[in-house]
Amino acid sequence: MELSRHAERLGYLRYWLAEHHSMPGIASSAPAVLIGAVAAATTTIRVGSGGGVMMLPNHPPLVVAEQFGTLEALHPGRIDLGLGRAPGTDPNTARALRRSADPLSADDFPQQLGELLAFFGGDFPADHPYAPIVATPGRGNQPAMWLLGSSGYSAQVAGILGLPFAFAHHFSAQNTLPALRLYRERFQPSEVLKEPYALVAASVVGADNDERAEYLAARARARDDVAAARPADRLPDPRRSRRVRLHRRRPRLYREPDLALHRRWALDRTRRP
Repeated sequence: MELSRHAERLGYLRYWLAEHHSMPGIASSAPAVLIGAVAAATTTIRVGSGGGVMMLPNHPPLVVAEQFGTLEALHPGRIDLGLGRAPGTDPNTARALRRSADPLSADDFPQQLGELLAFFGGDFPADHPYAPIVATPGRGNQPAMWLLGSSGYSAQVAGILGLPFAFAHHFSAQNTLPALRLYRERFQPSEVLKEPYALVAASVVGADNDERAEYLAARARARDDVAAARPADRLPDPRRSRRVRLHRRRPRLYREPDLALHRRWALDRTRRP
């Protein structure tokens, strides 16, 4: 809660929480609950699901509409609903979440997204089996909706539907520009947006000097380093971790404040036409 209040005092516009499961040290398995708590603890900053995102494969669209419709009703104009395709966990945990061993096909996400939008709008076709269902208080309380991804798939869907798009640069830096270009090419104006609107998520570490920034970034890299081998409930000391995953280093921005801001500005230009 204190971090979200501090971000608000610094003038940040958004504070997003990820969805991850079965990961000790990451307390965001219930993003809707955390979003409500953070929104109640702040006054102006927008709060929502992002990063690991609210994963549609883990939640029936009706439940998402009810949960986020409630949040929007409690905190009007301050809730962002970021949606993604990945389960946010390992395959075994994903099966436990879905209560099914069957994998999701590429066609499931557009269908689930369409159902979610229809629950918010109350506009299922009259002959649809879900037409009599009322998402309460979801109907009429749709929050700002974002599609998030690290490839061109979600970029295309976001463009076709005329929705905002957020790209995970920290996961897939090499695909950032191609995905944003694809989003703009496929964009169709909608009731939500008249022109493309994109956000680029980068991993940034800042400190008073280069040495401190390097140390903090090394701690984060060391955490990534050991995560695949064993659960970690705290950031490890990088001096005890010899393995380095170089492909995760490249997207991370870390330096003293002036240089970090300059590099962030340069990255920000990539999301503009």
